[in-house]
This record gives sequence, structure tokens and C-alpha cells, in this order.
Amino acid sequence: MKKTLASKDRHRLQTLAEFRCSLRQFLLFSEQRAEQAGLHPQQHQLLLQVAGAPDGVETTVSYTAERLGLRHHSVVELSKRCEEAGLLRRMDDPADGRRVVLQVTADGHRILRALSADHERELHELLPKLVRSLRAIRGSAKHRDGVDSAAEKKGETL
Repeated sequence: MKKTLASKDRHRLQTLAEFRCSLRQFLLFSEQRAEQAGLHPQQHQLLLQVAGAPDGVETTVSYTAERLGLRHHSVVELSKRCEEAGLLRRMDDPADGRRVVLQVTADGHRILRALSADHERELHELLPKLVRSLRAIRGSAKHRDGVDSAAEKKGETL
């Protein structure tokens, strides 16, 4: 005899499925826009992480590998392809010759500006759906655990 999920569990799974679907829609949109701009999606992500690094952070290969969840050697190859395409500059760190610092070129910034505007518009469209899902997930976790999150304690809300 097949067991059915409790209503609470089913609702949690539906909420997570909806959130995951919305995230995937955004990722597909992002990949398609990058390709339309003449980039591979990973090139776009590399440029975004380098250009969007916080002030004072050196955008080394190691830093971007960590941010992208890729192996060091994968980012080395990806950055070389971006450099060949004129999107990125690779410079040896004068203080430590083992490190390579990455810098987005003017052409890379031009493409990023166009892609970022498209992404902001898409996120604006998806935002209500994402917020609903996140609130439901937070409410489910709060109900399940019986504790407020650290963000709620600080007065932050979705």
C-alpha cells in the first residue's frame, strides 16, 4: 500500500519545487542572454564575478574559482579564452608571481552592462514569485523548528 505524504510535507515540497523552478527559469534566461551576446554562460559568470568583486578584493584566479564553484585549472582555461576574446586581462601579481589577477576590459564591461540590464529586468519580473516562495520556505522552517531566524531577529524581512 502506497503511503501518502502528510499535507505539511507535501506543501513544503511544492514550495521548494516552485522556488527551484523559478531559479532554473532565471538561470536558463541568463544562459540564453549570454549566448545571444556572443559569450559562453561561464564566460559571462567569470566576467560578472571579476567586475562585481567587492572593493579591496583582488580578483585572482583562486578568488574567481571559489566564487564560481570551479576548479582552479578550469578558471585558468576559462580566463585564457576570455583574454583571447578581448574580454579580460590576465596579469601576473608583482608581489607573488604564482598568482594571476584578472581584470575586465572595456569590451567586457560593455557586454556586462547590456547583460546586467537584461538580468535586472528579468529579476524584476520573477521577484514576486521568488519572494512568495522564500517566505513560504521561511515560514515552513520557522514552524518546523519553532525558532526565529537570525535575519528575523535583526528585523530583516523578505
